[in-house]
Amino acid sequence: MASVYKSLSKTNGHEKEGPANGVKKNKQRVLILSSRGITYRHRHLLNDIASLLPHSRKDAKLDTKSKLYQLNELAELYNCNNVFFFEARKGKDLYLWMSKAPNGPTVKMHMQNLHTMEELHFTGNCLKGSRPILSFDASFDKEPHLRVIKELFLHIFGVPKGARKAKPFIDHVMGFTLADGKIWIRNYQINETEPSKAIPSDTADAAPKKKSGKDKDKETEVALVEIGPRFVLTPIVIQEGSFGGPIIYENKEFVSPNQVRSEIRLKKAGRYNARAEQGVERLAKKGELGLRTSGGRKMKRDELDTAELFA
Repeated sequence: MASVYKSLSKTNGHEKEGPANGVKKNKQRVLILSSRGITYRHRHLLNDIASLLPHSRKDAKLDTKSKLYQLNELAELYNCNNVFFFEARKGKDLYLWMSKAPNGPTVKMHMQNLHTMEELHFTGNCLKGSRPILSFDASFDKEPHLRVIKELFLHIFGVPKGARKAKPFIDHVMGFTLADGKIWIRNYQINETEPSKAIPSDTADAAPKKKSGKDKDKETEVALVEIGPRFVLTPIVIQEGSFGGPIIYENKEFVSPNQVRSEIRLKKAGRYNARAEQGVERLAKKGELGLRTSGGRKMKRDELDTAELFA
């Protein structure tokens, strides 16, 4: 009877919705995985990002690159509502998919200029599992597609307060800056240092002043020291659904890296063709002037030529 009463009370609306204190709990979990064909630098970058997100769940590589809708089933299996997917193409190009499972939206971006923590050798260091401060450029609020991307960044990189592996500290800042149509991502440590209390030589003779309580609070100097990793993202498309659905935004200025490499090869081939044509023209001109023994127009024999005189 007790179970029947509970079910009836839920349907009648007797049970209170939400927590008792009225504070909405932020429940975010991120599934991080990659496709096959990634390089060692891509793998190290994935591990660095996974170490920055204590609310993430790493999974094995995905075999397919065409049936990305299977990622929704994986996210449901691991109880994740965000997907962070690295797609490698030709062992050179790296694309990043960010999605809100299972209803979307989905953002596809091209990743460039990536540097991992190991190769940067920065002096900064932060506690593993600490929560970050997300700093966004003011231009993220100007365009609708940038507001969508900002919201996805907030859900993925914003570590919830009650995450299982999160530490109750905030000691690093993640900066998202928009420049040249690209998103530049940097990670900094919040470094607090106390200024030296040594008295300068110029003011050594002067009487020391008494510090008030406000001055004591301002003694700590705060500085930002870069940690890494760092990378640049170029938005390509935004889909309404999760790994599917209609395209609600498309970047017309994006140039595929395949097209860039093709144009470089055509430019090199054009230089070779120009040199070959110059060689053909040079040989034809020599033939017309009679400077070649074979081919072209031969010069007229002179009457005083040795072959004519002693024929």
